[in-house]
Amino acid sequence: MKAQVYNIKAEKVSEATLPKAVFGAKISDQLVSQAIRVYLANQRSAFAKAKNRAAVVGTTKKVWAQKGTGNARHGSRKAPIFVGGGKAHGPDGQQNYTLKMNKKMKKQAINIVFSKFAKDKRIIIVDDFTKLDPKTKTALKLIAGLKAKDKVLSDSRKIGIITQETVSNVKRAFNNIQKINLLSLKSLNVYDLSNQNFLILNQKALDQLAK
Repeated sequence: MKAQVYNIKAEKVSEATLPKAVFGAKISDQLVSQAIRVYLANQRSAFAKAKNRAAVVGTTKKVWAQKGTGNARHGSRKAPIFVGGGKAHGPDGQQNYTLKMNKKMKKQAINIVFSKFAKDKRIIIVDDFTKLDPKTKTALKLIAGLKAKDKVLSDSRKIGIITQETVSNVKRAFNNIQKINLLSLKSLNVYDLSNQNFLILNQKALDQLAK
């Protein structure tokens, strides 16, 4: 499987062979869905907290006599059955939403997403970002040039730029451009990856994926 390679002037320079181990994985939407669910669950924190009858502020006076009224027995207005009373079995702020998934499955899910992009020809390579001028104007010019060469890219709303690690000049150049997301292989996850419409990788990131 091949991908076009461009320089920072949006000029085509060659073709790159995408490593089959990463970009030729067997598609499994179920595994990707599971990986996304695990990732989102692990980002969740327990903020909801309700007061039980012991935490509600109010009188503890007995509502009415124990016998003789025809009503059910109650000790105070703090009972969950009354408006303003404590909540029965409410959240206590200690809920644990953590889910687990082994590293092999996480890696395979990322490979499946990469494979989908490759199959749909939604990947191009930029040979070297190190000489890119760290200015938004330069970044916009590069993206416009690449869109002129690739119709799929020009129709894409969300573009992910993947580098082997955070590159300062790339971050400064693209950080203020809407719908362009900077991703690093060191912190790559299946949710952020699958949330893109098109991927632009630098050559070093592709080489690292091949290893």
